[in-house]
Amino acid sequence: MSGGSEIIGSGKEHGRKGSRALVTGGAGFLGTHLCERLLLDGYEVIALDNFHTGRIDNLVGIAENPAFSCVRHDIVEALPRDFAIDAIYNFACPASPAHYQADPIHTFKTSVLGSLNLLELARHYKARIFQASTSEIYGDPLVHPQPESYFGNVSTHGPRACYDEGKRAAETLFFEYARTHGLDVRVARIFNTYGPRMQLDDGRVVSNFIIQALRGDDITVYGSGRQTRSFCYVDDLIEGCVRLMDVSPAPSHPVNLGNPAEVTVIELAELIIDFTNARSRIVHKPLPPDDPRQRKPDISFARQHLGWEPQIALREGVARTAAYLEGLLAAESHAGSARTAIAS
Repeated sequence: MSGGSEIIGSGKEHGRKGSRALVTGGAGFLGTHLCERLLLDGYEVIALDNFHTGRIDNLVGIAENPAFSCVRHDIVEALPRDFAIDAIYNFACPASPAHYQADPIHTFKTSVLGSLNLLELARHYKARIFQASTSEIYGDPLVHPQPESYFGNVSTHGPRACYDEGKRAAETLFFEYARTHGLDVRVARIFNTYGPRMQLDDGRVVSNFIIQALRGDDITVYGSGRQTRSFCYVDDLIEGCVRLMDVSPAPSHPVNLGNPAEVTVIELAELIIDFTNARSRIVHKPLPPDDPRQRKPDISFARQHLGWEPQIALREGVARTAAYLEGLLAAESHAGSARTAIAS
């Protein structure tokens, strides 16, 4: 493998003929779920990740699959050209504010320079390419719910701009490559997604609340808690991504993928306290700058053209996610006890 990339695992068999997929961000929360799904569908899968937020542990269930390989590489750098691919799924970008604000310049580069590198790779191999865009495109929306035709209300210089504006620029690049070079592009605007493989330091609201409840800590709500979100379970989201990639003809615009069941942040906190039987109190802190007041997708296009809508109710999804995060907390506690025993 060229370009200074490190091969972490090496697939030895092909999936179905003519179906080799590259998944960037393939060791991340969404990326690993997508890799699993593509392997089940018969693809040979190459995961590519710089492991800034992706985790080797996420790959445990698939690393031994002979149709799977993983390459350590940053898409901001020149990409290896010595593997042939038929499909590219670009999920390479930190998605939680805590992570994308840690290095905002690199976040922006990932969306813009990374997209350019991948689009050129897709052009080289005449591969279909999928962009994981975001509901953050809409900013703090003045239209509710948000249809794909809404242009958004986004700050170009606020603390979230490195992610929001980077993703907006990436969408422009994808559709210009479609118009200029005839590239087959698919762009999904992904709304809040949650589920197993979120990490303890993920920083997004569902995992934050569950971890605080499981630890018995106060649950931190920013602002009044009356701001709304729409939470989509990861399995539903991956199904939507696969359907969008496979639909013909390619939509000529981005497509919303998310759960239109809207809840307030305070309702989510109360649901999680109730589910976990936690003694946690809800405490309020000031709302961060540019935090959106409303977020709900209009998924009319996905329903009509993809035959897709979410199936997993919030309470069921929270139960599955809490079970996973509880396991991570138990492992963390066990590792801490082992370190203490060794040191004493």
